[in-house]
Amino acid sequence: MSKYLRPRVYWLLIFIPLALLADLVWHLPVVVFGTACLSIVPLAALISKSTDELAMRTGPRVGGLLNATFGNIPELIISVLLIAAGEITVVKAALIGSIIGNLILVLGASLLAGGIRFKTQRFSARAAATHAASLLMAVTGLLMPTLFGLTTHDTAFQDTIVSTVVAAVLICLYVGNLVFSHVTHRHLFHSAAPEEAPTWSLPRSVLGLAGSAIVVGFLSELLVGSLEPTVAALGISRIFIGVFVIAIVGNAAEHSAAVLFAIRNKVDVVLEIAFGSSSQVALFVAPLLVFISILLGHPMNFMFSALEVAAVGLATVITAFATMDGRSSWLEGMQLLGAYLIMGISFFFIPGHGG
Repeated sequence: MSKYLRPRVYWLLIFIPLALLADLVWHLPVVVFGTACLSIVPLAALISKSTDELAMRTGPRVGGLLNATFGNIPELIISVLLIAAGEITVVKAALIGSIIGNLILVLGASLLAGGIRFKTQRFSARAAATHAASLLMAVTGLLMPTLFGLTTHDTAFQDTIVSTVVAAVLICLYVGNLVFSHVTHRHLFHSAAPEEAPTWSLPRSVLGLAGSAIVVGFLSELLVGSLEPTVAALGISRIFIGVFVIAIVGNAAEHSAAVLFAIRNKVDVVLEIAFGSSSQVALFVAPLLVFISILLGHPMNFMFSALEVAAVGLATVITAFATMDGRSSWLEGMQLLGAYLIMGISFFFIPGHGG
């Protein structure tokens, strides 16, 4: 997607020094939180660009694995630091927000933009069905531990065992999904992806990836450190911040790229971005964080709130129905965006210091 990242989000890098000033000089935690979030957006774009450049040099199979591995670096860094700070509620909410954001916000905006320009857009219904099945499996992984926690007098030990087993199963399924989409049934995917030659040298790509990740880590520390006073000052719940703020920050570059692909009538690529990113979060990032949380001494289970699980389940079902026929229009895009707004207002009025 690299050459289509034309909306210049890089001017947002100016917020990096502003975040430092707000933290070290002005001592304004709400400003620190806002500027740190804005600063991470262009760095996420740089990580995506660097990863794409590396992927172009390795061929589609290894390239797909590289994108799967490094595509969620911002979310991983932020989540690990939040876990270390004991902000498990925010981590869970951000994971949920990343999934539903990629599914109905990204796909909805893309189908709306593409549908305005093209009366009907076509894509691979088989690829969409495969992605939807993987996500439904991930929803099962989220739903069953939550139902277990709601229907039994479970202990922390039982929660940990159930969550780690589910996490291990989901990671295995994710590996199987990678093999299916990049090796054994590669012909079903990437059918509309443009072939590109790398424009960056190998050292530049590696340095861009490493440097951006380091700065994201630093800014994530500022973000995590300013979270508590921001919640107190604004009276917004941790769950809303996780679902609709932190989740969007790490995916902004992919969001803009997906819309541009839709405008160019490359809806198969849009599906790869929307479904692929959601699958990575649900089947790999979330389970991986379960194991990382145990190592950090702040175990995170897979017990989500009913509202969070319902949001993911509904987003998956709605998206599956919208893409099952291999055709789309602007109305389907508007419907997906409408669903996102309905979820947003529902999460917004969760009590201010929830979690």
